[in-house]
Amino acid sequence: MRLHLVDGTYELFRAHFSKRPDRTDVHGRDVKATVGLVNGLLQLLEDGDEQVTHLAVAFDNPIESWRNVRFPAYKDSTGVDESLLAQFDGVEAAVRALGVTVFSMREQEADDALGAAALRFVDEVEQVRILTPDKDLGQVVRGDRIVQVDRLRDKLYDEAGVRERLGVPPASVPDLLALVGDTADSIPGLKGFGKVGAAAVLTRYGHLEDIPADGATWDVDVRGASRLAATLVERRDEALLYRELATLVTDLDLAVSLDDLRWRGADREAWSAWCDEVDSDSLRGRPASWSA
Repeated sequence: MRLHLVDGTYELFRAHFSKRPDRTDVHGRDVKATVGLVNGLLQLLEDGDEQVTHLAVAFDNPIESWRNVRFPAYKDSTGVDESLLAQFDGVEAAVRALGVTVFSMREQEADDALGAAALRFVDEVEQVRILTPDKDLGQVVRGDRIVQVDRLRDKLYDEAGVRERLGVPPASVPDLLALVGDTADSIPGLKGFGKVGAAAVLTRYGHLEDIPADGATWDVDVRGASRLAATLVERRDEALLYRELATLVTDLDLAVSLDDLRWRGADREAWSAWCDEVDSDSLRGRPASWSA
């Protein structure tokens, strides 16, 4: 038995910017992203290889979180298409109508919920599959028990895959993002640290606080070691803040059991009402099961 955890925010943005034709509901509101995401969930449920039985989708609603308080330059909703932002409540309702559990995150982020759920339920299933390409989720990958799946690129990252992709083990992923930055989350990183050099240092030392302050003592071959060490000493507080931002909050009480995440089918009345709302007859009969 597997547990599938879907990054709903990523999927909503992906559907919004896809080549799908524009789509509006019966009130003339943009629902292209919503319909695209729901169609993707139906495809996932229909995928015999994935064998979906237990499933949850997490959303950033709103996009801002506690991280914006800690670091005002952190990613926010500035510049996001208003028609996309307006779909967050509606897409959550659509996913619930499909009978899928929704983690609607406000103070925290969707990634926090995905990480928390993965660690919470890993011992109760054969495998947890986190459906997102986001690098920060690599920190909760565990062997082949918790893996990341990038459906768009047909890639799977187990623990060895994270090491190959990022150059560091899962435990050092937040430290790596602190040094090199993460454009997806507007984390700037420290000037001078590239992916290869930072990965080499962290593979040797593990975490920021364990990196020697004197680059001359580094027993790993990294170009400009003395300069990088000096930068880290000078900007250590910044680096620690960036790591805090990149570290998932995994001690959340999501108030669900594994059985709550079992997909029992769509709610026929709610699903039919949603199909009416988005003026879709093609989706009306798509769910393979009905809970009511």
